[in-house]
Amino acid sequence: MVSLLHHSITHPTPPLFTHPHHLHHRPPPLFKLLHHHHRPTGSIITCIEKNGSFTSNTNKNTQRTLFPGGYKRPEIKIPNVVLQLNPEQVLDGGNMVLDVVDQAVSGVVGVVVLNCGDGNGRVLYDAACLLKSVVRDRAYLLVSERVDVATAVNASGVVVSDQGLPAIVARNTIMDSKSDSVFLPLIGRKVQTSDDAMNGSSFEGADFLIYENKNEQITEEPLISAINQIKIPIFVSVDSINEDKLFNEMSYALQSGASGLVVSLEGLKLLGNDGLNKIYSMHASDKKTEAFGSGLEFDQSNGFPTGKGFAGFVNLVDRERELIQTERSLLLETIDVIQRASPLMEEISLLNDAVSHLSEPFLLVIVGEFNSGKSTFINALLGRKYLKDGVIPTTNEITFLRYSELDSNEQQRCERHPDGQYICYISAPILEHMIIVDTPGTNVILQRQQRLTEEFVPRADLLLFVISADRPLTESEVAFLRYTQQWKKKVVFVLNKSDIYQTPTELEEAIGFIKENTQKLLQNEVILFPVSARSALKRKLNVSNVGETHDELAGNTDSFWETTSFYDLEKYLYSFLDRSTSTGTERMKLKLETPIAIAEQLLSASQNLVEQDFQRAKKDLVSIKELISSVKDYKSKMETESISWKKRSMSLVEKTQAQIVDVIVSTLRLSNLDIVVSYVFRGNKSPMPAVASVRNDVLGPALLESQRLLKEYVAWLQSNNAREVKLYEETFEKKWASIVDPSNRFMSSETRKLVEKENEFSIKVVEDFSAAAASKLFDQEIREVFLGTFGGIGTASLLASLLTSVLPTTLEDLLALGLCSAGGYIAIANFPARRQKVVDKVKRTADNLARKLEEAMQKDLLETTESLENYVQFVGKPYQEVAQSRLDELVMIKDELTKMEKRIKALQIDVQNLHVSS
Repeated sequence: MVSLLHHSITHPTPPLFTHPHHLHHRPPPLFKLLHHHHRPTGSIITCIEKNGSFTSNTNKNTQRTLFPGGYKRPEIKIPNVVLQLNPEQVLDGGNMVLDVVDQAVSGVVGVVVLNCGDGNGRVLYDAACLLKSVVRDRAYLLVSERVDVATAVNASGVVVSDQGLPAIVARNTIMDSKSDSVFLPLIGRKVQTSDDAMNGSSFEGADFLIYENKNEQITEEPLISAINQIKIPIFVSVDSINEDKLFNEMSYALQSGASGLVVSLEGLKLLGNDGLNKIYSMHASDKKTEAFGSGLEFDQSNGFPTGKGFAGFVNLVDRERELIQTERSLLLETIDVIQRASPLMEEISLLNDAVSHLSEPFLLVIVGEFNSGKSTFINALLGRKYLKDGVIPTTNEITFLRYSELDSNEQQRCERHPDGQYICYISAPILEHMIIVDTPGTNVILQRQQRLTEEFVPRADLLLFVISADRPLTESEVAFLRYTQQWKKKVVFVLNKSDIYQTPTELEEAIGFIKENTQKLLQNEVILFPVSARSALKRKLNVSNVGETHDELAGNTDSFWETTSFYDLEKYLYSFLDRSTSTGTERMKLKLETPIAIAEQLLSASQNLVEQDFQRAKKDLVSIKELISSVKDYKSKMETESISWKKRSMSLVEKTQAQIVDVIVSTLRLSNLDIVVSYVFRGNKSPMPAVASVRNDVLGPALLESQRLLKEYVAWLQSNNAREVKLYEETFEKKWASIVDPSNRFMSSETRKLVEKENEFSIKVVEDFSAAAASKLFDQEIREVFLGTFGGIGTASLLASLLTSVLPTTLEDLLALGLCSAGGYIAIANFPARRQKVVDKVKRTADNLARKLEEAMQKDLLETTESLENYVQFVGKPYQEVAQSRLDELVMIKDELTKMEKRIKALQIDVQNLHVSS
């Protein structure tokens, strides 16, 4: 399972819309990484990203989970099957082997171990990569010995041997390499003797053991004894080439208490999934039969083999029963709301467990640093030495001590359960209405054990915090105590080994120091009992054969027994069993408040998650809208940049116009008598030389230049559009790829063609302009000027014209004409005006062409940018709709969580108002 609370309080939060990550291995990257594409300077999208319009999730300096260590433990289901493979089998076996593995991890195989083979690192790495691709998140993949290879392929952990790294070193090495992982690495240990198995389970911090010894048979007593004493899961290697023998060995191993089996590829093929399933079905059936055969009848109301009543209480009044039922119903609703609000929140299992435990006896959890005397203290409470004690960590799992009637020759009966739990059934009276839980030390260097304790704290109804008198209230104890208050736990302190103090004054000083400092953390009255668990146990063991009762034992005048307050502590705990006392009522309150406190914490975490999602959804929606509206900025930018193109085009028109005017002026001169004689008096119908010059030397080159310029302009428009289309698509894909179905993500190819269509209105304007037609018109205009001037002039005018052909200036031309003919003078006098009309007509034609050209260029611009705007709006619409829908959904979820929070607080008030009943 994967903790989601580490996202809510700590980790960089994933994008609003992502697919759930895998459940056992390191989560995949939060964002799909894309290669950086070059974006031209000035891109609107680039500017938006630089300005931080898009969400960023880069905060890594935060806590990972609600648990102080910041890591979760990987859980191993029991019973289970471990499949061992060699690299050569994986690489040489082809698809057949991979298919076998695929079927196995889809069935009963929960752990796949890749052995080192011949030691070739590259071969091992290649095989590990291949296995990883097949196993995925359906089972744990571990690599034998090679921590480097396990880290490189992101395996779940390693299996070490006697000759390899110690388990704690292997775990820390992988953790250093996988700094972003929420889970502790899974570490297995291979052992070959029963003694190695005992040592490996006790001191080295392995998560499970693999027992493989060809020389020691499964049926041998030392092995069976070791299996039953080891608290962590132990998997026994069985391998035979005979199917029947293999089946029998496996069945016997499971019946003997093994947590599961280790099989080779050959053994797996020999039995197949059906054979393994059959073995496990038989094993489960045998266990159930054994439980009922031993007289353990489970009360259906509370799931606990005592049948003593609901939640460990008797004589409940109707109001209390109604309150318990109300709480159960409300908590189930809370679970449903949290799961819908935060579907990946793994810690919801805490609340599920707490609700199910409402029907179980009171859970008294013993916590404290290792060597504080927890195990000895529990033995003293029970009056017998059930648990081991010592100067090194002796408790490696969560150990439940539960009541059960046992045979006269049985001291206790223990069972190994998954998730680091070990249950022992004992016929001690205090356990009839109370479960005592022993936990690993809170300051052990074995991180797995520390996580076990941290993760179990929320389930506790009452914490008994054992402090060693030789080091009262260490820094790590204060840190752990602060963590317990995160779950609002009631804590009772036990100052163990208090007999080391020489005088009562020293004892009072130690008690005062502890109370003063813990008061600041608890904000409540501190309850503390100074005891000597070892002395109390010794005293109980000494008198156990005499047959004294508890009350008689309390009446013993042993001064140390009274001064250590062990009897007072027992009296306090036994008062929890009496429903008619205030302490008994508090016991019920604590029992009912345990799931409420968990619900409050998870609701708060879920609210934080949803609020973060809401803010991200809000920011995503704003970013999507900004991205869509940024097309307007792009249009403005293109409008500005198009001005230079228009100026160049207008300049070309003006230049052409000036050249034509020059031709007109140089042609329409009175001194051009040859033109007058040829085209006016002789009636020459062929084009004038000036016309050819205008067509070939002016208009022709100008039109070619204009077409080239406008094609570049259209290409510039289209290239900018194409670039922006790509950038918008990439941005939507990169930022919000997971929120829209790929089939609806972008437009059809036909619609896409519209945005890629080239608009050539400006080019068409130039193409529609005919140089030949313009030249012909120019010829007509020149002829009309000459005909209008000289057509009505007689011989005198002709003589004057001949005179002007040899005179140097226009003034002399006019003078000669005036002298020769009064009528000719009048005609000639109008010649400049006629010429100017031609010039004006050319300018009007040029201006009209310039206007049309500018309008066409503007239309090209608008059509191109508007097609992009429409395309971006269409592409962005599904993103915007989903983001808006998600935002609306989160508003509803926030409202649901707030309402549920109020209902939980009201329930808490009802629980606190419980009173002592007679």
